[in-house]
Amino acid sequence: MSVNSRARQPTSRLKVILAFAAIYLIWGSTYYGIKEALTGFPPFMLGGLRFAVASVIMFGMAKAQGFALIPPSGLWKTVLVGFLLLFIGNGAVVWAQQTVPSSVAAIAIAVAPLSFTLIDKPQWGVNFRSPFTMIGIAAGIAGVWLLFRERLSAQLTDAGFEAEATAIAVLAVGILAWPAGSVWSKYNPVQLSNTSNSAWQMLTGATCFLVVSALRGEWEGFSFADVPTNAWIAEAYLIVFGSIIGFSAYVWLLSVRPATQVSTYAYVNPVVAVLLGVWLGNEALGFNEITGLLVILSGVLLINWAKYRARS
Repeated sequence: MSVNSRARQPTSRLKVILAFAAIYLIWGSTYYGIKEALTGFPPFMLGGLRFAVASVIMFGMAKAQGFALIPPSGLWKTVLVGFLLLFIGNGAVVWAQQTVPSSVAAIAIAVAPLSFTLIDKPQWGVNFRSPFTMIGIAAGIAGVWLLFRERLSAQLTDAGFEAEATAIAVLAVGILAWPAGSVWSKYNPVQLSNTSNSAWQMLTGATCFLVVSALRGEWEGFSFADVPTNAWIAEAYLIVFGSIIGFSAYVWLLSVRPATQVSTYAYVNPVVAVLLGVWLGNEALGFNEITGLLVILSGVLLINWAKYRARS
């Protein structure tokens, strides 16, 4: 069944609500999960194992449900989307969290809806019709600057500045790659079930992660026996909840809802991540970071308000 044919069929409202709940709440918790998993796994090995196991499970589910595993054409499309979303987009978050707190990484990703608005060219006529959208984009940019201004200023003469600046730059790439892959997949569907489509994207991400992991020498001297229990639990959580449930819900939502509406996951994820980071991870947020979060959220809410006005 193609993505287009699924989009034309009536969609269960309860299913949509549950899918949004998955990407709102589960994905918000994965930032803390990644931080915990990094205590036992190198970054690219972490992502590779996560998506490799998840893809095998998803292919098994697709086979059991009788879905086709290979599309009649256009397999390269889902491979490209998997590369952009999981390797570049998610990989940027994993890499950055070696240096910046999980809550800060999540707040930075809150600017993603602004990227969706800019990248979704077919919707420019709607997105840029209202001054609310323009104000929202400006507020988002200002919020990101507020978020990182104090950190960058404080570390200008610090030995750790280079690592933190690199992490911020990598996050910026991820903020662009994830919306680019999402919007592109929205307008370039592949004739595959949601389960098979997600499996191929995860397999693509896993392959890229594992190749880079091997090239970086992450397997040299590594022992699974030395991985602490909390890292194993976090990795299992990322596989089952973050990938199989959360990512599958995201891919499905992209086929039945506008990309900019699906991007609202970034409104809630930072709140969940911040709460978990502060309560469980003993992370601290400064005044500028909190202000940056509020300004970013104000910006994306203004954009959302403009869309509601346009529909009315």
